[in-house]
This record gives sequence, C-alpha cells and structure tokens, in this order.
Amino acid sequence: MKNTLFLKIYIGFSIVYLLILLSGYESFDLFLKPILIPLLGFSVYLHKKFPTKNIILSALLFSWIGDVILLFADIAEIYFILGLVAFLISHVIYSALFNKQTKIRSKKNKAAFLIGSLVIACYLIGMLSLLLPTLGDLKIPVIVYATVISLMLLFAFNGFLTWKRPGNQYVFMGAIIFITSDSILAVNKFHSPIEKSSFFIMLTYLVAQYLIITGILKLNSNQNLTIENQKI
Repeated sequence: MKNTLFLKIYIGFSIVYLLILLSGYESFDLFLKPILIPLLGFSVYLHKKFPTKNIILSALLFSWIGDVILLFADIAEIYFILGLVAFLISHVIYSALFNKQTKIRSKKNKAAFLIGSLVIACYLIGMLSLLLPTLGDLKIPVIVYATVISLMLLFAFNGFLTWKRPGNQYVFMGAIIFITSDSILAVNKFHSPIEKSSFFIMLTYLVAQYLIITGILKLNSNQNLTIENQKI
C-alpha cells in the first residue's frame, strides 16, 4: 500500500537525519526537518477513509508548523513561544483525536485508571516544580503547555484501557515518548544543558509521532471499521 511506503520512507529519512544530528551537523535542520512530518501526513492521507482522518491530519499540520518555527528559535524568543503555541494546538487536537476513537470496552479498569492518573499528576507536579524557579516570564505558557500534554497522555492512557490492541499500545507508548521529548527540551532550555540534546529531543519526537500515527491507523484498519459498522 502507498501509505505504508511513506511510513518506510519516513523511517529512512529519520535515521539519516538523526545520524546527521549525532555527528554534530545541526545546521542541516533547515533542509531535512521540514520534510519529516509531511511524510507521515502523506501516509495518513493515502490511507482509506476513516472518521477521524482530518483530525489526525490537522494534528500533524500543527506539529509541522511547530517544527518549522522552532528552526528559528535561536534568533529570537518569540519563535520559541510561537512554536510552543503550535505544538500546544497539536496536543489539543491529539487529545480530541484520542477521545473520538472507537472503544471496544465500555467499562475501563477504574483502579488502573486512577493509578495512571496519579502517576501523570505526579509527573506534572514534579516537572513544574523543577522548572518554575527558572522560567521567568514564561511561567504561565509553560504551565499551560505542561498541563495540556499531561491531559493528552491521560487521554492516551484511557484509550490504552479501552481501545483494541495493538493500536492502543502504539498510541500510548507514542504519547509517553512524546512527553519525554518535550521534557528533555524543557529541562535543556530552562534547567540545565543536556549533552546531545538536539539528538535526543528529535529521536524521541520522531519515534513518538510514528507510534501515534501507526497506532491510530491500526485502530482504523479495515477490520476495525468493519466491526464498528456491524455494531451500528
């Protein structure tokens, strides 16, 4: 299928891009980084129609906008803020996307959901406690962003408990790794420098996007859509 071809091309380009970053040639960002997310977009676009297709394409669009804007973050602080806003919108859209996926279990494990929610809350409190003393004027934007990505993870975890396998596993792991990427970026920028931070940020980011997209496509495969239609 054409959409799987673009997923393979995405993997290939990502490996090349990450090897270049690891070698220290970060100036190639301007040429390679804007190519990556559109490859995932094409894989979704060429997939057979499913109810939340436009939503996932919107999430990828704002992720791509964020990628491009952040290329200029070293020039002025405004570019970092605008990139943050773009990714904030992307995470909100991802949350809406997760909320609209078909659930095969109407009742989730309440104990597991409570424990997961507490773990996510602890992450949010811990991360903000670490960063707040050094945020300055960016306290409110970062608090809002950290809250939104935590909610995105909570939606993914809820899906992990109620969606069909293996799509639920892909999306949940993708959400965890996405937050890991954002956390590395935040710690590196606001707390203390991390060696090879660009490599680790992009490694986790690219893996996260791939897992989320692959998971959503698996949740909306022909077999799953047939089951959904039969229920209707």
